[in-house]
Amino acid sequence: MSLAGKVAVVTGSGAGLGLAYAQELARQGAAVIINDVSQDAADAAVASITEAGGKAAAVVAPVGSSETALQLVDTAVETFGGLDILVTNAGILRDKSLLKMTDDDFDAVINVHLRGTFTCVRAAYAYFKENGVAGRIVCIGSPTGQRGNFGQTNYAAAKAGIVGMVRTWAMEMKKAGVTVNAVIPVAATAMTKTVPFFQKAVEADERGEAMPEFFRRELGFGPAQDVAGVIAFLSSDEAAGVTGQAVGVGGDRLQVWSHPEAVVQEYHEGGWDYQTMLTEGRSILEANVQSVGETFPELPAELQPEDPAK
Repeated sequence: MSLAGKVAVVTGSGAGLGLAYAQELARQGAAVIINDVSQDAADAAVASITEAGGKAAAVVAPVGSSETALQLVDTAVETFGGLDILVTNAGILRDKSLLKMTDDDFDAVINVHLRGTFTCVRAAYAYFKENGVAGRIVCIGSPTGQRGNFGQTNYAAAKAGIVGMVRTWAMEMKKAGVTVNAVIPVAATAMTKTVPFFQKAVEADERGEAMPEFFRRELGFGPAQDVAGVIAFLSSDEAAGVTGQAVGVGGDRLQVWSHPEAVVQEYHEGGWDYQTMLTEGRSILEANVQSVGETFPELPAELQPEDPAK
């Protein structure tokens, strides 16, 4: 087992994607600290690992605060003797369009996703550096953070910010031998169950059947388990040469997202004042407008969602 003897913390791992990550890390030999806000979910997650022969314990607390971050690290050390891996998966949604989004809606999402990632990574890295551990950190992003999505100002800001932090941390942690990467998952979750576009895929998954090839290949969409193998690999010693990357995964598809780069560069002696923008700059911008959001291919007829009214 490639992760034998390793100890991992996975935030937000009581269910869904986080649980799949934790179970795969345990399957590969790591002892895992489960984290969730629900005692029942955390206990069930621990049981799913220990009953399969793995090692797990739980910390029931919301991420965001420095106190929870330190509690996660301390529990890993006290329970299993150390810490080698951190996966920051915890998150919440408060989707609303801009004018309907309250301060609380914005702050709640930023606190869990962005601040929670920051505080947990800071605590884990402090332990790694103090103890000479060449640790592995995997932070969870989203296509929304890469491309934007209607009604998700708070979530887009948090997920884009996470990838920005990962690039910065990769530079800061290089000398210590610690790697940090972002994974951009596309998978069936509680959220995608409510999206009609994915209806046929989710229904197949719930029946225990393989999702249609269109979803797995064209959309890179599959069950949570499709993402877990990449998480485990990036958490292993074999991934020592990969850091500062944004890796997309889902279904049959693996992606490496590019870092933002200029698509065009033009020069004007003396700079770009307002008049020059009117005469030259405007046409440059208009000829190179970049798309926003995600565009999905048209669903084949047999995979169209069923109208519940019929």
